[in-house]
Amino acid sequence: MMNLLICMVSFIYLLIISLVLLMMMIYFIINNMTYFIEWEIVQLNSNNIVMTVLLDWMSLMFMSFVLFISSMVIYYSKEYMYGDYNINRFILLVLMFVLSMMLLIISPNLISILLGWDGLGLISYCLVIYYNNVKSYNAGMLTALSNRIGDVALLMAIAWMLNYGSWNYIFYLECMKMSYEMQLIGVLIVLAALTKSAQIPFSSWLPAAMAAPTPVSALVHSSTLVTAGIYLLIRFNILLIDNMLGKLLLLISGMTMFMAGMGANYEFDLKKIIALSTLSQLGLMMMILAMGFPILAFFHLLTHALFKALLFMCAGSIIHNMKNLQDIRFMGNLMNQMPLTSTCMHVANLALCGMPFLSGFYSKDLILEIVSLSYVNMLIFFFFFFSTGLTVCYSIRLIYYTMVGNFNSNSLHPLNDESWIMLKGMISLLIMVVIGGMLMSWLIFPVPSMICLPYYLKFLVLMVIFLGSWFGYELSKFSMNLELYSLKFYFMSFMLSFMWFMPMLSTYSMNFMPLMLGFNMTKEFDQGWSEYFGGQYLYKNIKQNSQIWQWLQNNDLKIYLISFVMWIIFLLILMI
Repeated sequence: MMNLLICMVSFIYLLIISLVLLMMMIYFIINNMTYFIEWEIVQLNSNNIVMTVLLDWMSLMFMSFVLFISSMVIYYSKEYMYGDYNINRFILLVLMFVLSMMLLIISPNLISILLGWDGLGLISYCLVIYYNNVKSYNAGMLTALSNRIGDVALLMAIAWMLNYGSWNYIFYLECMKMSYEMQLIGVLIVLAALTKSAQIPFSSWLPAAMAAPTPVSALVHSSTLVTAGIYLLIRFNILLIDNMLGKLLLLISGMTMFMAGMGANYEFDLKKIIALSTLSQLGLMMMILAMGFPILAFFHLLTHALFKALLFMCAGSIIHNMKNLQDIRFMGNLMNQMPLTSTCMHVANLALCGMPFLSGFYSKDLILEIVSLSYVNMLIFFFFFFSTGLTVCYSIRLIYYTMVGNFNSNSLHPLNDESWIMLKGMISLLIMVVIGGMLMSWLIFPVPSMICLPYYLKFLVLMVIFLGSWFGYELSKFSMNLELYSLKFYFMSFMLSFMWFMPMLSTYSMNFMPLMLGFNMTKEFDQGWSEYFGGQYLYKNIKQNSQIWQWLQNNDLKIYLISFVMWIIFLLILMI
């Protein structure tokens, strides 16, 4: 009972703070206010240690959303982690994770950002290895080491900021853009954001991190860890406009979006499909950010946080009821057996696809129309629209495999919606998924954007959605899958499903190849011919000689008598 008390207390406090921050955000955005607070922690002689806090509508809104989603996730964990003896430790880790994210959001200072940034990396490692098995340990190490690259980049940016008078980067963004040698800070910040938001070539850690408990995935991969890189780049967005760095980021994020969309269409693990979907949406945010629309990227970040958290919570409920089974091929007909969970999952999936008047539509449709209006080349245009079609494709495929058709598992799974605690958390998020996009679009864009496009571009978004859904349905038909068309193009299918061999490059090449090289060098040099004729040869010879001398010294009387007899015999022979 004491274990469940911490869940309820955390849930109530986080929800209250979230609502307070939401009220503050509305007040700030109406009055166009920004507070920059400096808190002097220590003053020693002429040295001051000052903690700076930036409160504007963006940081308050983001904090409010993070706290709301984390409160729902903690309430949901009360049932999901019910049998866990260490639920106190789990909830404390989640709270520390949220605290690290808060520190990162309100910091206009690179030093305090590093504290939150490193806190996220460290606690995410603890959460990924929570289940204490080999798979979790490997996934945790991959996550931690991938994020360390970004941490090092951030440390180098801090060192380079010594050229200015302070680490409060927000004062120096204009100077950084004007000064060519200072654009190195922009490169380092982009590298840090690429690792944290899992863009190419650091994408493989995000599906691997699904080894964590599902409530962690709902929090980490919707609004906290993976969005930290996006949020940092939104703050540094002035460095990406009209230069090569922004164009490079546009290409990398476009490739990530395309690669994740293709990979999700070949995946059968329920949580990994949603993880690859997250990766695809992160690519979308990065692309629109690199094009110079930071407010739009932030808007999509918030709407995505809502429906992706709901999607993970629905997946967790299904896995919980399927007795820890995650393969979608063993599911089917869940809408008859888990109707409320299925309803929530359908709504979250439709919001992800950009169904009109759900939260995802408001941000996604606006992004695609802005792209149609902007001056971009054919490749970027293709990445945006084709990847949107892929999103709809894998969403419909997921619904087809899990919700309709026959139940493909054995009859020992008694499925029901018995967990009202989990459903309460999901339904609270469901309401926000339905109305959240509309409310935020009114707040963030008080004046509607005037977008004038020809009919064919205006309807292209809907065309892509309907084509993607039809294609996903056709691909999901078992009669087509039984013919195994993918086996005719096996290498291509394997490459696409394996995220362009990225897990192999970041794990196999990073640990297997160096370890194998080290083993061969040890065998050939340390324990090979050099050892045989070197150290071991000398050791054996000296040991053998010392043994002979030892034997001679131990038996000196016998040897003396034998040699005396031998000499007598020898002299007698000579005399004869």
